[in-house]
Order: sequence, then C-alpha cells, then structure tokens
Amino acid sequence: MSGASPTVRFREGDRVLVRDDYPVGHFRTPVYIRGKTGVVTRCFGAFGNAETLAFGFKGDRKNVYEVRFRQADVWPDYRGAPDDALEIDLQENWLSPAPGG
Repeated sequence: MSGASPTVRFREGDRVLVRDDYPVGHFRTPVYIRGKTGVVTRCFGAFGNAETLAFGFKGDRKNVYEVRFRQADVWPDYRGAPDDALEIDLQENWLSPAPGG
C-alpha cells in the first residue's frame, strides 16, 4: 500500500486503554476487550484501516499493535493462573494511554 506510515504512538511496555465504543458497522475490535487495559507487546507497523476497507473504501493507514491482557482483567470470574493472558492485535485508533501510565 502506498502512503506514509503514521508515527508509532505506543512502545513495548506502554499501558493502553481500549476505546469503550460500540459503533454500527464492521469493526475488528472484540466487544469483550472494549474498555479494558492492557500492555503493548509490539507494533506490527501500519496497514490499511480494516474498518474502512471492509466497505470498499481505501481508507487511511493505522498502526497495528499486539496488546496483552491479563485474563482476570478481561473476565472477572476467571479462575485460572494469575499470569494467564491473551494477546490481541488492535488498530491504534482504538487505543489511548491508560490512566496512571
């Protein structure tokens, strides 16, 4: 894809908050992770915005990050090991710095 890559906003180890939003349409952010806090584990770089590409629009480029979430933070009744985690790839427009750094 052509076009300049956006500046990387988050780095490995940054705590991020997933936008708690429920827009109509095709969105690649799982509902169960919205409003949750995780830690960036890597940046994959910029890709076409899947949310606009799904409707046939070229869209802008968004950085995609791998974000790790503790299972217990995602599922309040989780009874597994405290270190159990899941990793989800999320577009930058769904992320903001988590309160408290």
